[in-house]
Amino acid sequence: MTFRQFAFNNVFRNKRIYAAYFLSSLFSVLVFFVYAIFAFHPGLSKINPNVAVGLHFAEAIIYVFSFIFVLVSMSAFLKSRKKEFGLMVMLGMTNQQLRRMVFLENVLIGFFATVSGIAVGLVFAKLILMAAQRILSLEQSLPFYLPWQAVLLTFSAFLILFIVISFFTVSILKGNKLIDLIKGSSAPKKEPKASIILSILAALLLAVGYAIALVVREMQVVVALVPVTILVTIGTYFLFTQLSVFTINRLKQRKSIFWKKTNLVLFSDLAYRMKDNARAFFFVAIVSTVAFAAIGSLVGFRYMFTTSLTEDRPFALEYTSIAGNEDENEHIQLIESKLDSFQYEKAAVHVKKVAIPSLATEYVPLIGLISESEFNQLAKTAGQANQQVQLKDQQAIFLYYQSSIGEKAAHEEKRTLEFADKELNQVAAQGANLMGTYDDYLIVDDQFYNAIDEFEPEAYYGFQAQDWKETAKIGEDLLKAMGVEDTGGYNEHFHFSSLGYDWNGINQGFGAVLFIGLFIGVVFFVAAGSFLYFRLYADLEDEKQKFSMIGKLGLTDRELSKILTVQLALLFFVPILVAVIHGAVALTALQHMFDFNLFKSSAAVLGTFAIVQIGYFLFIRFNYIRKIKESI
Repeated sequence: MTFRQFAFNNVFRNKRIYAAYFLSSLFSVLVFFVYAIFAFHPGLSKINPNVAVGLHFAEAIIYVFSFIFVLVSMSAFLKSRKKEFGLMVMLGMTNQQLRRMVFLENVLIGFFATVSGIAVGLVFAKLILMAAQRILSLEQSLPFYLPWQAVLLTFSAFLILFIVISFFTVSILKGNKLIDLIKGSSAPKKEPKASIILSILAALLLAVGYAIALVVREMQVVVALVPVTILVTIGTYFLFTQLSVFTINRLKQRKSIFWKKTNLVLFSDLAYRMKDNARAFFFVAIVSTVAFAAIGSLVGFRYMFTTSLTEDRPFALEYTSIAGNEDENEHIQLIESKLDSFQYEKAAVHVKKVAIPSLATEYVPLIGLISESEFNQLAKTAGQANQQVQLKDQQAIFLYYQSSIGEKAAHEEKRTLEFADKELNQVAAQGANLMGTYDDYLIVDDQFYNAIDEFEPEAYYGFQAQDWKETAKIGEDLLKAMGVEDTGGYNEHFHFSSLGYDWNGINQGFGAVLFIGLFIGVVFFVAAGSFLYFRLYADLEDEKQKFSMIGKLGLTDRELSKILTVQLALLFFVPILVAVIHGAVALTALQHMFDFNLFKSSAAVLGTFAIVQIGYFLFIRFNYIRKIKESI
């Protein structure tokens, strides 16, 4: 057997732990390759070049993170194999041969993980392209192509990554004495101790960081972002390295808890495991927080913008004609012809703009008057019958689009308005303007409205369609036909807008960002779960010996399962729980920044991650307990 064959066989002898390492590496390669497929896709580059740039940026983030993740995971795995390495050295293997063996093992796994990740990506490339086309809401298809650039980039990038990591991991074995290798993890450990000062500091840093994040509003959130991140990060580190150990030691001192049933076995080892895994838990908590916050904010932004758009725009198509517009009738006929295949309703409001000194401003000298009957018809067509009004002679209702708190209070006061030789009694004000013109109006009774002879005319048309999302293409065609596609629908004499077209534009923009952020978040989350898996199974042999000896003292299977379940749950969910709290605080701060309720979207993201993590925990628990019981 050659030395290379020996290294190859060594990988298969440790396939239980190497399998998780291999699959996680494969997943990182796969996601990187998927992004490369899109980034180099000729069709996507033509449709939206910014998406391609964003995908390359995402690749860089994944590559850097993959390097850190693989390096830390490999280091933890090598430490668990010290006894094996010590035995090899006793049998005559030199330190140089030992380092060469580890180097070959790591390169071998990296090579197969890279090739397998690319192969899986090629097999599912078409399905992935179809899914991306749907997520990005692209009208043009993304056909399959041979992504030789993506294959070359992925293969070369990850081959270099694994070679560099192999050099790093080899350096870990330098300086280890034979006695240290033989003892491995069985060497006696000092009792874990924690500093009271640092434990209190951890609680204070987290409390101050949370308080600042929850108190700040609007743009103060941006200013507080860096200091809060620093406070929470340092607080999280001391939480796992100091406060957790301090709490466990305090619980051990309480006899009513420590001596209850099997708590003696549970708490005796828990402090050691928390101390040993503190940095790993810190890493998992921070990475998971980034995943929660990134995906939650992206989903929240998308929900916020689409919800705001539909709440402010009750009509599928809107057309506003300003004084001097000679194309008004032609444009209305064009819109109606385009909507022939849809079931729709039309409402028209003819505005008379007059000068009312008490309402005039430097920038808005005229205010529009609307007749009661036309406004009520508009509200009925928009499905807002509750906004219909009833007015008597010379009564008016102020209809405002948006106002500050001070202006809103002034608008809602009852007042007498004078213009020319007429008087109007404002009896109420409404803050929900159904007309998307960004202007304020006065609703007056029909008799008063018809009596006005001198005015500047303006007209507003609202077209209500049930399947308004399907009118996106119609909206785009109308913008082109009216010659206002590049001006956002605005012209000197008219303004046209399409809810479906604007909604589709927002979905495309956020779809691209969400697509990029979603995969980055998933990579972070899978890496966090895999890292916990490595840490648990690195101590598996020691756990087998410990519970084998305890089992001889009369520990039942049920008690064993209970101890292991509680211990695994604490080790598995504590960092995730910390990450969920961090993420919830971050998303709440974001909600305060935009003054928009993101609870629904945030809960959906955090809930999804929680369900996946519970499933992952149950799978690991089942296999872990089975391995322990087999050794007893």
